[in-house]
Amino acid sequence: MKKAVLSLLQPLAAVLYNLLLAYIVYFIARMAFLAENYSLFADSLTLPHFMEMLRGGVMFDTSAILYTNALWVVLMLLPVSRKENPVYHNVCRWVFVVVNILALIINLGDSVYFQYTMRRTTTTVFNEFQNETNLGGIFLQESISHWYFFLLTAFVAWCLYRLYRSPRLHYRQLNWKLYAVVTLLSLAAFAPFCVAGMRGGWTRDIRPITISNANNYCDRPTETGLVLNTPFALIRTIGKNIFEVPDYFSSEQEMAAVYNPIHQPQLRQEFRKKNVVVIIIESFGREYIGAYNRHIPGYKGFTPFTDSLIANGALTYRYSYCNGRKSIDGMPSILSSIPMFVEPFFLSPYSTNSVSGMADCLNGKGYTTAFFHGAERGSMGFMAFARATKFKEYYGREDFVADPHTRGDEDFDGWWGISDEPFMQYFCRKMTEMQQPFMTALFTLSSHHPFRVPEPYKEMFPEENPDMPIYKVIRYTDMALQHFFASARRQPWFENTVFAITSDHTNMTAYEEYRTDLGGFCSPVIFYDPSGEMGSGMVDAIAQQTDIMPTILKYLGYDKPYLSFGVDLLSTPAEETWAVNYLNGIYQYVKHGYVLQFDGQKTRAVYALDDKLMKNNLLGKVSEQNMMERELKAIIQQYMERVTENRLLP
Repeated sequence: MKKAVLSLLQPLAAVLYNLLLAYIVYFIARMAFLAENYSLFADSLTLPHFMEMLRGGVMFDTSAILYTNALWVVLMLLPVSRKENPVYHNVCRWVFVVVNILALIINLGDSVYFQYTMRRTTTTVFNEFQNETNLGGIFLQESISHWYFFLLTAFVAWCLYRLYRSPRLHYRQLNWKLYAVVTLLSLAAFAPFCVAGMRGGWTRDIRPITISNANNYCDRPTETGLVLNTPFALIRTIGKNIFEVPDYFSSEQEMAAVYNPIHQPQLRQEFRKKNVVVIIIESFGREYIGAYNRHIPGYKGFTPFTDSLIANGALTYRYSYCNGRKSIDGMPSILSSIPMFVEPFFLSPYSTNSVSGMADCLNGKGYTTAFFHGAERGSMGFMAFARATKFKEYYGREDFVADPHTRGDEDFDGWWGISDEPFMQYFCRKMTEMQQPFMTALFTLSSHHPFRVPEPYKEMFPEENPDMPIYKVIRYTDMALQHFFASARRQPWFENTVFAITSDHTNMTAYEEYRTDLGGFCSPVIFYDPSGEMGSGMVDAIAQQTDIMPTILKYLGYDKPYLSFGVDLLSTPAEETWAVNYLNGIYQYVKHGYVLQFDGQKTRAVYALDDKLMKNNLLGKVSEQNMMERELKAIIQQYMERVTENRLLP
């Protein structure tokens, strides 16, 4: 009898053995992820810390493995003796192999994408790229570049199929009643372990683990990418309300006394009917701009025109940051002064909220407003954003092609849209046709992966560094910007225009100081007023994308209340300027010469801004820490309350 019962435990034994194979697959995926992104982790990757992250990774792998293999487990432990036959178990083998190889493919794909976002991919990616028609070409090129992942996948699939074990039973030889009892008990015994594994623990007070829990095993937010796995990140964000309102402050009055995003006009001044041109350059990080990097020995810049603009009349800020890591993060930050917290606002369930922005504010002052992007209408969700924030006109690739003054699709880059130089010239000409005053925004695209210089300029901008293919397209886009300004200077509207230049986010990096948690957010914030009235020079202050809107509105003399999670840089003392961003469950708050990292419950680290590699954690040693944490809590709670309650207007 005992021997018969032990024999009937073969299905449970097969489940445990094969799940161990799944763990090995996830371990291989994690090692491949580390190898692909090693430069992002190398500085802090000691053996003890690596083992700690692996330990945390097992918990997240367990959750993902049990979620994705739940159907297979049920198929294996069904208390029906007739399933014990070769055909049934061959089907089970294929279900197991396909599910876990798919998980491997998702993890390997995210290994490549991670360097651009610094976070594991969540379900918002499907909304972000839902209107793109060129993803097939991008995937094909990346597949060719990362051919070794295909070999790895094929090898792991072969091993998984060969090493898989099925129960060696046959229903004709079984006592079906005893079999039903044993397998039912096996299923009942396995179920609580399965639930606990999915949730991340046994105790009653543990909520199901989320992406932010990965910070428990990390010293830096970037390291959560090594602890997490992509199937878990996708599963945990399916249909989730990602915005949780904290209760740091018990009343609106108490919170507003610390921070209030509603800007009230303070001084009456005559409104300047100046044109406003906002230029958002794809991936144009501070790392590539010479003016920001004179301190780096042997540094070679890639933006001679931008450097000359900064040196000759532009107003810019030494410590300037983007508020997110994706294009869809940058758009609301720059044009509506809404930062990215947790997930992009315009990809969240609250994307239909009433929102304002620079275009909406200036529409009320009689401005012509228009948004320009050289890709197809609908690409990246920019057209939807432009409409939501009340831009009156939108010009995309279709409009460029239909214009008889352009070369049409001859200037299509073959991937994303119209190359920067011809589209910037089109942008300049369309503004000349507009009634003044106007407010326009341009989003460029050439300095985007796959980093291809247009054919006429390939010899002018050759590949300088195979490891940094972005360099050549940054040089091309900088030249396109130079040609744009050369054309704009000849237009009647130029002298009466204020320009703001920034990037949507940063991108590839070659220098250690830009690989840190804060370094990955280093974007320029540059203002240029040909009249000189706005000021000029490099200012030793902090700036962020969300400051662009309030700075311009204050400069123009806008006289109505508006919402902005930023400050007017022209009138705010340098010591009161600040920046905030969010990375993998950690809020980073920059002020008073420090960057504070806060996980939503407690401060985890404080670094001096001049500690560029973020090596010396000053937690508990800085007098400003408590004040900074309180201010950050007010910013977070204001954001979460206003987003979830549809209060993003004054």
